[in-house]
Amino acid sequence: MRLNPLLKTAGVAAALAIAGAATTGAAHAGTVDTIKKRGELVCGVSQGSAGLSIADKQGRWTGLDADLCRALAAAVLGDAEKTRFVPLSSQQRFPALQSGEIDVLNRNTTITSGRDAGLGITSAGIVFYDGQGFLVPRKLGVKSAAELDGAQVCVQPGTVNEQNLVDYFKKNKLTYRPVVIENLVELEQAFYAGRCDVYLSDASTLAASRAARAAKPDDFVILPERINKSPLGPFVRQDDPNWASIVRWTVNALVAAEELGITSKNADSQAQSTDAQVRRLLGVDPGIGKSFGLDESWAKNAIKAVGNYGEVWDRNLGAATPLKLDRGLNAQWNKGGLLYSPPFQ
Repeated sequence: MRLNPLLKTAGVAAALAIAGAATTGAAHAGTVDTIKKRGELVCGVSQGSAGLSIADKQGRWTGLDADLCRALAAAVLGDAEKTRFVPLSSQQRFPALQSGEIDVLNRNTTITSGRDAGLGITSAGIVFYDGQGFLVPRKLGVKSAAELDGAQVCVQPGTVNEQNLVDYFKKNKLTYRPVVIENLVELEQAFYAGRCDVYLSDASTLAASRAARAAKPDDFVILPERINKSPLGPFVRQDDPNWASIVRWTVNALVAAEELGITSKNADSQAQSTDAQVRRLLGVDPGIGKSFGLDESWAKNAIKAVGNYGEVWDRNLGAATPLKLDRGLNAQWNKGGLLYSPPFQ
């Protein structure tokens, strides 16, 4: 095999560095430039899911997904408030991303092989390890999903929930009658009005719905079964690898910040740390920001805007919120969970 002369003279690592530098301008064009010229980041979110993305009475969006949108705006534009939220139904979300109507889809969307390979979009990290379950009225006396034979099940079309519903009931030789409603608010209204016996969705969505929509939350029970793994995360178009990397590493930055003890309140003082990981994450030791085409303080801006992952969790989903969700799989890797950031270097 004949070596490229560049590899002979500069060495493999140096050649790759030179090649990377030559393509830097092209890699950084596209979504980031569009966002900067527009002056705001456009983020697709749900039509209302407490704890994830929901608008309050003043129209301000809150939730884990909404905070990630703000973190991205802070990373790219230096201002978390330069975020425009676009509420989307389950059927609207992918066309909106594919068409360029939104820059990123951060709408409690499950990562699957088909979505990652067949729609011209790609996942950009996991923000929530979830699983699909069943919400039922306590008065039914149902203790297990195995007792749901013949039930009427509320489900949104065009979601993995719909396919998993078919798979679960077929596998367990159970019958059911689907009540298919596209709009999430209308679906939840139908369930709490008694039009169906069961509401199928991610456990986080069910907990949010019960806390926010039910007149008496204690009248409804989430059954213990989880019928699939449901890792939730942001999606971007496949035509801009650099933007996908920025979204992924912004998620990683919030996760790494929690592990390293960096918070929204101490990010500035932590910049004095002698810890190499902390210094690289906060941009004190330069290089990472430039590789993305961002300011070196991009990660610090994101952390200061919304906090580390633990802060975001506690504010939107934790024990002090109506959802009262345990961290579970969403705890740090060294505390029994799955959260883990690759190294910043």
